[in-house]
Amino acid sequence: MSELRAAAQRLASEIVAWRRELHRHPELGFEEHRTAAFVADHLRRLGVEEVRTGVARTGVLGIVRAHDASEPPVLLRADMDALPIQEIEGREYGSTVPGRMHACGHDGHTAMLLGAAALLVERREALCRDVVLCFQPAEEGLGGAQQMIRDGVLESTRAASAFAVHLWSPFPAGQLHVRSGPVMAAQDEFLARFVGRGGHGALPHLALDPVVAASFGIVALQTVVSRFADPIRPAVVTVGSLHAGTAPNVIPDDARLHGTMRSFHEDVREILRTRAREALDGAARAVGCTCEFELRPGYPAVVNDEAATAALRSAAIEILGKDNVVEADPLAAAEDFAYFLQRVPGAFALLGAGNAARGIDAPHHSPRFDVDETVLPLGSAIHAAVALSRPDPRRAG
Repeated sequence: MSELRAAAQRLASEIVAWRRELHRHPELGFEEHRTAAFVADHLRRLGVEEVRTGVARTGVLGIVRAHDASEPPVLLRADMDALPIQEIEGREYGSTVPGRMHACGHDGHTAMLLGAAALLVERREALCRDVVLCFQPAEEGLGGAQQMIRDGVLESTRAASAFAVHLWSPFPAGQLHVRSGPVMAAQDEFLARFVGRGGHGALPHLALDPVVAASFGIVALQTVVSRFADPIRPAVVTVGSLHAGTAPNVIPDDARLHGTMRSFHEDVREILRTRAREALDGAARAVGCTCEFELRPGYPAVVNDEAATAALRSAAIEILGKDNVVEADPLAAAEDFAYFLQRVPGAFALLGAGNAARGIDAPHHSPRFDVDETVLPLGSAIHAAVALSRPDPRRAG
């Protein structure tokens, strides 16, 4: 066992206690006031002398200064927000807030970064660069990372690289998945309203049926990926919501679709945006209807830098051993850490936190979601190890 892993293990009970306290008191994006106060208080108690609050409304920064900073600062990020989900009953550390739950592991991320703060404060003399501990609000769909960047987090700290470790219940506990290049997808939403002319179901020739237009539209969307995107460059278009009418014998005036598009490359993303609009418009015109199309741009793709990925992989091997560090497959979920990686080189990895034998196997964003807490000190140690590593000048950028 490495010295850093052993040191993190000695903090395990404290890190788990932090996670459970945060789990009991979940807060949604940009509402993380209690969480932010908890984080800032504990950073100060741990000896982090520079603590900034109110960043991007509810974000917190802690800066661990190196005694001899010969390299540019590095940023380590943890997201803090919860989800509007009702947790199952009966857990010792279950949510005390009705309809709110940490169902994606952000409580664990926050606890892991607090653990890393403790490890790094004790090792200031070994640091070759300042470490920015970034506790970010509002990852779940609200773009908190983008707001932190707009508030000058990167400029004010001069952070030249960024890293994040996300707990992931589908993977076995203690197994880290990382790769260079695109690792998580760009995400866009679209809404389409098909406008026709309502009428009696028995007299369809006197109406313009938006239900048929919407049906044609869903079928037409299947060609967007299969016929316009390069088959070796992944993409997904999914309609998750269809609403039309209220009675079996009434043709409604309109029908509405709501869908999502995922891609890993900007040129493919533009194809999806353009062709989805064209496919739905064509489907509407085919039956005499019109289509009102709204694109809601989401997060860009998470793209890991090659050198930063190598650094994170080396840090993980130091803590977990080579056999537990896996070359990741790209994942079509979205993550707003992408905004940091658009500005500075860095890497994002998934740390396995599932344990089927203990019943910890529910997917993310589920009322049953949980994590195997034995991995929390491992996450702290990985954060600390990558911060303590010295960048390789031959692989910079």
